[in-house]
Amino acid sequence: GKTNGDFSRLHSPRCIINIAMKQTLTIVCKLNPTPEQAQKLDKTLVAFADACNYVNETVNPKIKNKNRIQAETYKEIRSQFSLSANLAVRVCARVAANRKVGKPVKSFKSTSADYDARIFSYRERDQSASLTTVDGRLVISMVLGNYQIGKLKGHTPTSATLCKHRDG
Repeated sequence: GKTNGDFSRLHSPRCIINIAMKQTLTIVCKLNPTPEQAQKLDKTLVAFADACNYVNETVNPKIKNKNRIQAETYKEIRSQFSLSANLAVRVCARVAANRKVGKPVKSFKSTSADYDARIFSYRERDQSASLTTVDGRLVISMVLGNYQIGKLKGHTPTSATLCKHRDG
């Protein structure tokens, strides 16, 4: 599939981390991937978006339940897009959530992917993130400021969104 650019030159990857507390705390963190890791992240974002578009186009638009969407498309998502089991489940959840908003998007772009605690972890000891990609698990260093370090200290994030942002 065609990408909207790559991580290494035009975009700066970010990881939006959620920590479950009494209320969810969202922290934006910059990833610092190697060029090879950046290619794998980009490939994963493209596969995630392509899978979302496939599901959105093949499942009846009136179906908005993620479990029903998953029952109809899970095997095809795994085989056609090389996504891990949990990324395939996250695709179904994203499409279902999109269908429940007032004006759902017609096409998903390769700019973000949703992660849960099984396919994402924050490693406090070396300030890195471990993420599942279409090419296996990657440990990517993070660029964190004192604010992010302080908020993440001693916490185990429950989910994250891998995002591609324009530098600016």
